[in-house]
Amino acid sequence: MAQIAAESLIERLAEWGVDTVFGLPGDGINGIMEGLRRHRDRVRFVLVHHEEAAAFMATGYAKATGRIGVCLATSGPGGIHLLNGLYDAKLDHVPVLAITGMQETSVLGTGYQQEVHLDKLFEDVAEYNMLISNPAQLPSLVDLAIRTSYARRGVSHLTLPNDIQVAEAGADPYEQLGPARTPQTSPVYLQPPGIPRQEDVEWAAEVLNRAERPAILVGQGALHARHEVLAVAEALGAPVIKTLPGKAVIPDDSPYTTGGIGLLGTRPSEELMDEADVLFMVGTNFPYSKFLPEPGKTRVVQFEAEPTRAGARIATDVPVVCDAKEGLAALLPLLSRRDGNAHLAKYQKKMAKWRADMDALQSPDRDPIAPQYAMSVVDRLAADDAILTCDSGTIATWAARHWTIRGEREFYLSGTLATMAPGLPYAIAMQHAFPDRQVIAYVGDGGFSMLMAEFLTAVQQRLPVKVVINNNNSLGQILWEQMVLGYPEHGVRYDQPEADFAAWARACGGFGAKVTKPGDVESAVSQALAHDGPALVDVDVDQNEPPMPGKVSYDQAKSFAQAFLKGQPHKAAIATTLFKDRIQKLMD
Repeated sequence: MAQIAAESLIERLAEWGVDTVFGLPGDGINGIMEGLRRHRDRVRFVLVHHEEAAAFMATGYAKATGRIGVCLATSGPGGIHLLNGLYDAKLDHVPVLAITGMQETSVLGTGYQQEVHLDKLFEDVAEYNMLISNPAQLPSLVDLAIRTSYARRGVSHLTLPNDIQVAEAGADPYEQLGPARTPQTSPVYLQPPGIPRQEDVEWAAEVLNRAERPAILVGQGALHARHEVLAVAEALGAPVIKTLPGKAVIPDDSPYTTGGIGLLGTRPSEELMDEADVLFMVGTNFPYSKFLPEPGKTRVVQFEAEPTRAGARIATDVPVVCDAKEGLAALLPLLSRRDGNAHLAKYQKKMAKWRADMDALQSPDRDPIAPQYAMSVVDRLAADDAILTCDSGTIATWAARHWTIRGEREFYLSGTLATMAPGLPYAIAMQHAFPDRQVIAYVGDGGFSMLMAEFLTAVQQRLPVKVVINNNNSLGQILWEQMVLGYPEHGVRYDQPEADFAAWARACGGFGAKVTKPGDVESAVSQALAHDGPALVDVDVDQNEPPMPGKVSYDQAKSFAQAFLKGQPHKAAIATTLFKDRIQKLMD
């Protein structure tokens, strides 16, 4: 049997260490599917129910493993569906390769059925983007695509016309006219050195050693540098603030952390940002500049792997281009150690009060069920090496504040795109990557309903993912954002009947439990975690629980009040919930 070009594509993926491709077949990629069939012993194909989920799975796989994620879609509409997941990869800087089909070269430009020029469509999302027009281009362009994704931490895209896919592998039907020949490349990526220049490290150490009220802000670029971050924090006596994608950099019970920053963050972190005289940013491109120090108020040292992102959010006094782990290791010997630090002790005291306030909101006695309590049960019962994935919305607030990083736990969500629906696809991909670890998707009813067919994928793939749905029968985050603007809510609550997603889970052949009373939460979550297979717990939580910022500003409070005065339809229920929250904190 003659080797086809699609085989050279799949073989090259395997040589790069790719073991999984997430996708959905179509007549535009039948040749690629044949290549996968012929090499199914080297690369497994995971059949999903929606191409958007395939792109999310590739992104989640890349986030959790550091290796390139690969997704596959057919020509036209199939390829279009990939875009949301690919933008998630682009904005969170993870390496993903998208492979799509294209109509036969002989009909391109004629308006043939499903003819969408995906190479043009993907121009903004992809760092490397190529239409394969000659079988001889493979596998060299696979090398270039993957190497570019690794180097630029982003998306690459290859689109193959139908006839190219099934042409003889390596065939070159055209005469070589110029002084060139088909490149012979290798599936090798050389990681650039991450060691900073000595003079830059010395400059950074000089500024940090002079700090009286230092603060460290870490992001996902420091996820591999836990030991070094803690060592630097100890040497400087500096509290550590964590971005949400960087939540797992250090444990949440560390005496050095003040938790998150931003709308989902903590009061101590916000107060620390206001008070710090030196801010040390490590592995973060935190976009919400409103929560960073005012220009000129605080000196800033930044360790950033990508030169274009150094100083992108705030004027940086000492920008250092380096890998977080290697940079911190080089910095440590130059730091002057501090003992008996009053600055750190002050924020440790503040965090003790914050943790007590958060614990008070986790009451099992509140009815309707407090979402903080539901999340706390998952946190308490989950394994110390569990992976939690999360959707965007109010659930991100509850996860940020009530999912505790301890042991080897990890946490992933759509950080910068903040899209809905990736939680379940992420979990499926990560369960493929780590079959022996507990993987939990903590999602909202809005996000889950978008890609709920992928629970069936989990059942069919026999993946023991666990899904916990924070079901408030609304688009909760948008509801509160409308009110913070001073407007009464509109178009954000779904009509009755409320969905019973547990019934869907059981219909798929998985475990499903519907929870409406707080006393049933722990039993249902325990059963789901113990179930040998996919399991889902659908928890009806209080619709009127607001994801309050760590520190409420005067303008936010004023806008909230204006929404009430303008006719907020559920103001009595919201006021009751806020009153319960306040009473619970006082009673704790």
